[in-house]
Amino acid sequence: MVARAYTVAFEGVEAKSVEVQCAVTPGLPAFSLVGLPDKAVTEARDRVRTALSSMAIALPSKRITINLSPADMPKEGSHFDLPIALALLAALEIIPHDAVEGTCSLGELSLDGSLIPVVGALPAAMAAADEDRTLLCPKGSGSEAAWVGAAQVIGAASLADVVRHYTGQSPLAPAQPGEVTSDTSGRDLRDVKGQERAKRALEIAAAGRHHLMMVGTPGSGKSMLAARLPGLLPPLSATEALETSMIHSLAGLLDEGGINRTRPFREPHHTASMAAIVGGGRRAGPGEISLAHNGVLFLDEFPEFPRAVLETLRQPIESGEVMVARANAHVKYPCRFMLIAAANPCKCGYLPDPARACSRAPVCGEDYMGRISGPLLDRFDLRVDVPPVAFTDLDLPASGDSSAEVAARVSAAREVQETRFAETLNMRLNSDAEGEVLEEIAAPDAEGRDLLNQVAERFGLSARGYHRVLRVARTIADLNAEANVRRTHIAEAISYRLNGSKEI
Repeated sequence: MVARAYTVAFEGVEAKSVEVQCAVTPGLPAFSLVGLPDKAVTEARDRVRTALSSMAIALPSKRITINLSPADMPKEGSHFDLPIALALLAALEIIPHDAVEGTCSLGELSLDGSLIPVVGALPAAMAAADEDRTLLCPKGSGSEAAWVGAAQVIGAASLADVVRHYTGQSPLAPAQPGEVTSDTSGRDLRDVKGQERAKRALEIAAAGRHHLMMVGTPGSGKSMLAARLPGLLPPLSATEALETSMIHSLAGLLDEGGINRTRPFREPHHTASMAAIVGGGRRAGPGEISLAHNGVLFLDEFPEFPRAVLETLRQPIESGEVMVARANAHVKYPCRFMLIAAANPCKCGYLPDPARACSRAPVCGEDYMGRISGPLLDRFDLRVDVPPVAFTDLDLPASGDSSAEVAARVSAAREVQETRFAETLNMRLNSDAEGEVLEEIAAPDAEGRDLLNQVAERFGLSARGYHRVLRVARTIADLNAEANVRRTHIAEAISYRLNGSKEI
């Protein structure tokens, strides 16, 4: 007789069902695993055998065969331990077959039979809910999986608890969702002295999820401004929190099963590899752009990143998703993020500073910024120069709006956009608008249209640049609580698109 248990295999954020079949047949004693298991799955037989031995359960002197179906799908990870143990226990008639077949399970076994938390409990719970099965997982992963309200989740501390649960000796209570956490950095926008134009650009970027590039001399406040951006963004909605948490669950970044409502803020170092930024590695895991989904990706010292790494950002910025293609895997991850880049104007950093004239000007700046390709620069909605702050200004008291005041305006503008795109598929904010939708919501008045056409002709705006100006103008109008896009909104949006007389 063949006993069956069910688990999942992860392909990106998608959890695909895997049937674990166990047959105990006469023959030479052996314990074999088939169905394309990797090294961690193959080693499960030793962990399962030792865990059962710790419970005084001896395996029979027969041939035990475990098949992971579908057999042509690669199986990776230690979370196959628990479903293999359940299938084996059902085959030995220690626990009932029907109870095991109605359960989707995952978990790593310790040698003493205790269950160790594993990554991916949240997407596994969603897969279990789709198949109308109960999810059985380690107790440490139960509070994470319990956020999927459509699935019943049971968390167990050990394999012995699982056996007592299925035999009716001591039923386990359903797991409860973990706490909702919210990170508060305490960094206020008023801490940044001066830089009013950069603050305004930051507010516009936060309101419409527009990509922003800041260029300025060292110490002018670029990193300070970026660090205060999370304080301007509204909390994640329930849908966004679930989307983001599924990716973080696969990466093992959820703390004690809690769902974080704060938007992610990722700031990788410029020495990060392509696999670290885009995704990949041995298991084609999510990269920084996916971990920043629904949040912010801050790339400081932007030109210092390898050219190949920067160029890989072009497609994800446009599509909002990335396909990690490997010889044995093709995995798709969502990555709708806000890109904030900071750069010095040249290698030494003081090209525009008259007090520290660059000895290689203007070649130094052209060579340094030339590391960023034109097509990539064209994808930034906003560009702002961040000049050095005078020493006398540093002694002045804090001025300007606080982060709370700016966040209130950003939240109001985003609420307008949510209402606007409520019935539109795959669009949430102004930066997502395209085609007829963009033409309808961002159509400027006659004066604004004339100004935009003149600028486009004189400075050679690309079609992408033209549409990005319209999106930014729509966001500026939303911040001003105005229904129509007017000339003043177009003019301000264009001012962030032009650098002197050069269009980017």
